[in-house]
Amino acid sequence: MDFEIVGEIGAVETIAINLSIRERVDLKARYGGRRWRKRKGEALIRARDGRLHRVELHWYEAHGVGKRKIKIKRFLE
Repeated sequence: MDFEIVGEIGAVETIAINLSIRERVDLKARYGGRRWRKRKGEALIRARDGRLHRVELHWYEAHGVGKRKIKIKRFLE
């Protein structure tokens, strides 16, 4: 990651669950876990250059595995 999440991720929503996720096979092979979810939320991040931005993040998570492949989808400012 080229950024650091500052504080909590808010307005969290589930976008897709298990069979609806294109990368499901890769996620299971790489990280394990059973029921994967693709989620999105808003957070304040600190970029590599030190500036703060409010962004929409997307990530995958499974019970016992946690958040994986966190990426910035768009800037909200």
